Amino acid sequence: MFALCAATVALHFVTIDWLGTRLGAQQSTTVKPTVMTAQLRLALPPRTASTEPVPEVRPLDPAAPKPRQPAPRPAPRRAAAPTAMPGALSNADPAAPAAAPSETDAFSDALAGLAQGLPPPSPPPAQPDAVPEPPAVQSTPDAVAGPAERQASPAPAPLNTRRYKVNLPPSARFDMELKRTDANGTQWSGEGVMSWRTDGSKYRVGMEAGISMLVTRVNLLELVSEGEIDDAGIAPARFTEKRRGRSQTATHFQRGDGRITFSASERSFPLLAGAQDKASVPFQLGGIGRADVNQFGSDIDILVGEDKNANIYRFQLVGEEEIDTKMGRLVTWHLARPPRPGSYSARLDVWLAPGLNWFPVQIRNTEANGALTTQTVTKITMDDTSGK
Repeated sequence: MFALCAATVALHFVTIDWLGTRLGAQQSTTVKPTVMTAQLRLALPPRTASTEPVPEVRPLDPAAPKPRQPAPRPAPRRAAAPTAMPGALSNADPAAPAAAPSETDAFSDALAGLAQGLPPPSPPPAQPDAVPEPPAVQSTPDAVAGPAERQASPAPAPLNTRRYKVNLPPSARFDMELKRTDANGTQWSGEGVMSWRTDGSKYRVGMEAGISMLVTRVNLLELVSEGEIDDAGIAPARFTEKRRGRSQTATHFQRGDGRITFSASERSFPLLAGAQDKASVPFQLGGIGRADVNQFGSDIDILVGEDKNANIYRFQLVGEEEIDTKMGRLVTWHLARPPRPGSYSARLDVWLAPGLNWFPVQIRNTEANGALTTQTVTKITMDDTSGK
């Protein structure tokens, strides 16, 4: 009897020990958490294609007096939006010779144009000979002038672009992967860095592109855009471009005179509200989407000054697309600026990420000869610093 009780107790201890071991094993098992990622997906606005042609911006006549500016008013802390230039379409000097086409292509050097997928400046199309309008309408008294003379032709409408609501993204640094395929099929690769910094009243955009060679990195292209933030968004004051083996060029946005001028050319162009340079324009597009996505329901026209020229870029919403990056698969809105005969022959594509502050996460330039240059984000680092 005693042996039976002892055996029963031992069996209970064995059973309890076995259950404890199993329960302990189950409790110590590491359960891997399920990682769920969600990206912002917004409804695309209905598209309304513009039926109007892209406005043509002609250079200002260097012999003409400076454009008349509005009555002076107290200078605000933030720069006022530039005013439209009255008669900008008729201020070109018909006798001035057309500028010679640029012999350099912004992407002729394999990676030199990788830091920013914008096309090289192109000369404006040659204008037909025009006869200056005589001043008889202003100088002939009504008592002498006939009805035809008294009914002067209306002045051309001021050249301007649509005003947009803009909510610019916070400061950040972008590491970029750069790839290029030449027209002959030769492939190149490199790396770049893009930085966007703003304190709400001023901003700075910096871009660098280069290649790594053994123990050093060679910069091929450096772009810098600096200026202020006004009610039209980014308001550049100065844009510089430095390519390896070439002198630095500068584009000046002279808001006091209402002109865009260049260090590499004596020409000038009217400065319109919302005008950008080729480093700032991707962030201006992001700010437009961040302020109101429905603005992309129609074409986006932005005047862009670059190197020796200024043209209005017309961007169109292609649609929502997912792109593969080293950060993972990103949901983006794809905008495109098709080629414009007589002004620029390249196609520019920009992918904005609504879930990432509408940052530009991919930029691609497709040249007329088929050469393709793409920069894609590999890492985004939020930057809490402001200003420069």
